[in-house]
Formats: sequence, structure tokens, C-alpha cells
Amino acid sequence: MDVTILSRLQFAVATYFHFLFVPLTLGLVWLLVWMETKYVKTGDEEYKKMAKFWGKIYLINFAIGVVTGITLEFQFGTNWSRYSQYVGDVFGSLLAIEATVAFFLESTFIAVWVFGWDKLSKKMHALAIWLVAIGTNVSAIWILTANAWMQHPVGYVIRNGRAELTDFAAVVFQPYVWLKFTHQITAAMTLAGFFVAGVSAYHLMRGSNVSFFKKSFKMAITYALIASILVVAIGHEHAAEVAKTQPTKLAAMESLWETKTNAPIYLLLWPDADNEKNAVEALPIPGMLSLLAFHSTSAEVKGLKDFPKDERPPVLPTFLSFRLMVGLGFLFILLTLYGFWKRDEIENHPLFLKIILYSVPLTYLAILLGWTLAEVGRQPWIVYGLMKVKDAVSPTISSTQVLVSLIAFTLVYTLLGIADFYLIFKTAKQGPKA
Repeated sequence: MDVTILSRLQFAVATYFHFLFVPLTLGLVWLLVWMETKYVKTGDEEYKKMAKFWGKIYLINFAIGVVTGITLEFQFGTNWSRYSQYVGDVFGSLLAIEATVAFFLESTFIAVWVFGWDKLSKKMHALAIWLVAIGTNVSAIWILTANAWMQHPVGYVIRNGRAELTDFAAVVFQPYVWLKFTHQITAAMTLAGFFVAGVSAYHLMRGSNVSFFKKSFKMAITYALIASILVVAIGHEHAAEVAKTQPTKLAAMESLWETKTNAPIYLLLWPDADNEKNAVEALPIPGMLSLLAFHSTSAEVKGLKDFPKDERPPVLPTFLSFRLMVGLGFLFILLTLYGFWKRDEIENHPLFLKIILYSVPLTYLAILLGWTLAEVGRQPWIVYGLMKVKDAVSPTISSTQVLVSLIAFTLVYTLLGIADFYLIFKTAKQGPKA
């Protein structure tokens, strides 16, 4: 098999696996902040117990997330050396800041938080988890800034055959960065809210630790409700930014083949990329795509046929990942609205508790669909409009080398995943006495 395809597959395996853990870390840490701050303010020991119990799950998840993230950075040097050479001046500086500043802050204060119970004052201990949360999110900012630059490269000049950084502020403060970051963070908060609500629902259905898990459920469902509304609202603004900066991705998201003004959204649609049309196209809402993308029903939206075939992203996976992600986003709002409404008597709604428990995997699915949309929709570019994926792969590696490492990665990740999910499942099932 081709080296480029194998390298893409290897990076995709590593990224998707890593991304099973990162969102829970990003979202759960702010719930820990809320729980421990409540403990400091009220003196209620149950909030301290909550911070410790959910913190144990956070630590298990955090450990695997860190391990799997390190391998991604190695792949830039092993599998993607042309890419690293071409854009390392920009990309490398962003990752270096993440590793030396944000991750250092995060990992240092995790240790303080873990070993500081009963050694520090309540306020100083709570300060530690605040700093962990800040470090975690600052870390995410730099990672997502690097990714946003790949989606919309700015602040550089091509000199001596490589991209050299000329305007650091333009890279960091471009709208794409902050829309991507806030969309990702609120998605992670939604996932964490559903995770805590789902585990709480499991125990409430069994009548175990009712006071503890009812409090956890109420906090989690409130958190998830706010986050799920924000993630949809920010997602809309993010899509509008994509329309301006990545028109091929937008056209693939909506399977739009012809350039149109007053472009509609079709409620029933199925792409037929081979024949450059839609196999099914029904129930149009006139002007809606123009309105959502450019805030005007008369705006022109470029169709895929306006771009060379070799510069179009794969239409079906881009289209499906977008539509499914959006559908799940609205489903999460409905579920959390109902849960928030019934939060004071939630133990009397066993069917809804079961639905919330079984919805937890859907939040993981929604985030993975979002990542698929971002990365597949950018194809064939590794840096949009600047460098194609086929030009980024290392020239000295063989397909056998990549295949062997891919198999090794997959086996190791599978074992790590089984171990991690077993530990999380076991801890969650045992409850706060674990």
C-alpha cells in the first residue's frame, strides 16, 4: 500500500484514539473546579467527596490522554518530515509553547492537587485545581491554534522554500482559532456533563448513594445544558468562518455542486460524488444556506464544480459527519432541557435516566464526527491551499516500515484503551467508596 495512505491511516488511528480521552479531561476539570469551590464556600463534606470521586476518574483518563498524545508529536518527525521542514517555523513554535508553558502548569498542579488533600488549606487546595483547569485549557488553545493554522494559514511568508513566521499575533488572534477553541471546549463540556450525569443516572436507578449522585446529576445536567446550547451557537459561527476561509469544505458539508445565490438547504439530501450531483435532493429551504453561511439570503455560495477535482474533499464523509454532528447537537439540547426541568425529582424518571446513560457514547461520537469533519473536509490539503498531504510525507520511509508501526500502534492502543475503559468503568460502577 502507498506510504502516504498508510501514514495517514496511522496518524488517524493515533488521533482518534487520543481524542477519546482529551475531551473528558478538558470538560471534567471544570466540574471538579465547581465541586471543590462549592466545598470551600459551603463546608459541605459531600462536595469534597464528589471532587475526590470524579477526580479519580479524571486522573485515569488524563494519564492515558498524555501517553497517546506524545506519539502524535513523534509522527511529525518520522512520517511527516517534509511537512515539519516546510512549516516547522510556525507549527513547531506553537507546540513548543504548549509543552513548555501550559502542560508544565497543568502537570505540576495535578500533583499538588492529588497529594495536597489534608496537607493544604481548603482554599489553597482549590486553587490547585483552578490552575490545573487553566493549564489544561491553555494547552488546548495552543494545540488548536496549530490546527487552526493548518485550516487557515496566516502570518507567514514563503522564503527559502519553507513557511517562515512573520506575524505571531495574526496566527494567534485570527477568528478561526477562537471559534475552533470555544467550539471544542464547549463540546468537551457537553461530553463531560453527559458522562457525569450518565454515571449518576446508573447509580440513581439502583438507589445507591442517592444524595451524592443526585447532587452530581443536578450539577452535571446544568453544566451540559449550558454547554450544549453554546456548542451549537458557536458551531454556527464556526461554520460561517469556514464558509469564508474554506469554501470547498462548506460545499462538501452541504453537497453543493453548482454555485448559487439564494442557495437552499435541502432537508433530504444524498450525495453522488461520482456523477457530481445529488442522488436525492428534496424539501429545499430557499436561501437558508446563503443566510447561515454569509448572513444574507442573496449571498453567493460556491459549488464544488467551481474547484478542480483534485482539490475537492471527499464529499460523503464530510457531508455525513456534518449532518450527524449537528443532529446530535440538537438532541443533546433537548435531553438536557428535560433533565434540567426534572432535576429535583430525577430519581422518579427511570426511563429518562436510562436514556441519559445510553447517551454518553453519543457525545463521544459527536466529537469524533466533528474531528472527522475538520480533518477530512480539509483534504487534499495538509495546510489548506499551501501544501498537499501527498507532498508532506517523509521521503525515506518505506510502506513496510509504516505498516509495521501502524500494526504495533493499533495493538498497543487497543490494550491501553481496554485497560483505561476497564479502570474508568470499574471506578464509576463502585461509586464514591471505591
